[in-house]
Amino acid sequence: MVGFDMRGLTPAPVTPFTPDGAVDYEAIHRLGSWLGGIEGVKGLVVLGHAGEGTFLTTEEQISVIKAFVKSVDNKIPIIAGITGEGTEVAALEAKRAKEAGAAAGLLYPSHGWLRFGYQPGAPQDRYRRVYEVSGLPLILFQYPDNTKATYSLQTMLDIAAQPGCFAMKNGVRNMRRWDTEIPVIRAQRPDLQILSCHDEYLLHTSFDVDGFWLATGTSPPSLLSS
Repeated sequence: MVGFDMRGLTPAPVTPFTPDGAVDYEAIHRLGSWLGGIEGVKGLVVLGHAGEGTFLTTEEQISVIKAFVKSVDNKIPIIAGITGEGTEVAALEAKRAKEAGAAAGLLYPSHGWLRFGYQPGAPQDRYRRVYEVSGLPLILFQYPDNTKATYSLQTMLDIAAQPGCFAMKNGVRNMRRWDTEIPVIRAQRPDLQILSCHDEYLLHTSFDVDGFWLATGTSPPSLLSS
């Protein structure tokens, strides 16, 4: 079986920095060990939007993953944001993340798609190739509906059926699409774990998901977990 159980809360902690702008690895240890000890927390997502992964050097990205892995002491898995623009670039980033100890990768759409969109089949190829090169289990990332990087229902179904994809972080932020698409995904891809990252639609999206994936999950984790 690819992946792991994500039914619960998956916080996305920030990457702490010192006053002079260096990564604060002592703060990472404190943050990770605290979150990793809370019941119901099923993993931590690092190097995502909250973790500012795109602003770090390759060496810093690797070191941050290793630091969070060490901080949780094998209690929970560490998930790395994979944000490289090109497919091959992202594939090599995912390979490095796996070697650093990440248990899975949250694969972002190429950020060029935000403005210009993508060719048919490009997202499916991105997930296929990244998993093929890295062997890192992947999590589908659905971007907001008001961007050109959002995926159609069929695209999500296609990606979810590919080897290596075991969960989805859905942030479509259009409740009409949520209400109509989530039941279809549930019916056609029953093994796919679905997590909502809708801080602003927390109640609306809480009834048909396996868990929450929230940056705010680092603030009241015990409350959100319960």
